[in-house]
Amino acid sequence: MPHDETIASKSTDEAFLDMGFFARSPESVAPDLIGAKLLYDGVGGIIVETEAYHPGDPASHSFRGQTLRNAAMFGAPGTAYVYRIYGMHWCLNFVCMPGSAVLIRALEPTVGLGRMTERRNGLAPRLLASGPGRLCAALGITRYDDGKSLLEAPFQLTANNEARNIVVGPRIGITKAVEEPLRFGLEGSSYLSRKF
Repeated sequence: MPHDETIASKSTDEAFLDMGFFARSPESVAPDLIGAKLLYDGVGGIIVETEAYHPGDPASHSFRGQTLRNAAMFGAPGTAYVYRIYGMHWCLNFVCMPGSAVLIRALEPTVGLGRMTERRNGLAPRLLASGPGRLCAALGITRYDDGKSLLEAPFQLTANNEARNIVVGPRIGITKAVEEPLRFGLEGSSYLSRKF
């Protein structure tokens, strides 16, 4: 659960994540994001799966230093790092400390289901955002969001205020440092990209 000092309250009903929340190690931020609400242009839901990547991690895009492609990873905490995989899918990451980020792997759609379903060609809600590529397609996130602040529109991140059980396991879809337990998920969620 995020510490009180890392959350900025903007109303009595919701607390929005601030830069202090992200200015920590990705191993700390990734589990704290489970249960948080992510909206993009008014569409989104509850984050149920994340993965942490740090600069000393051979599976991280920042491992070999800063490039034009990964420049956003070296930006301010709370910056969006968006990149393309397999030449077709966008992936959304939240920058933490410089050179580190958290990949948002899956969310439970709760807001704007109609828009997400239309973007995903009528898929069932469980499949709309169960994977990093599906998540970006459902929310409408593209490379134009790379380098944007997560603390401003069109993004809106609300802190989790409820107790939740988190499962931990190795990351998936990588070939290096695969044994590292840096994948986090909401226990029992049917919206995960893959079971733990």
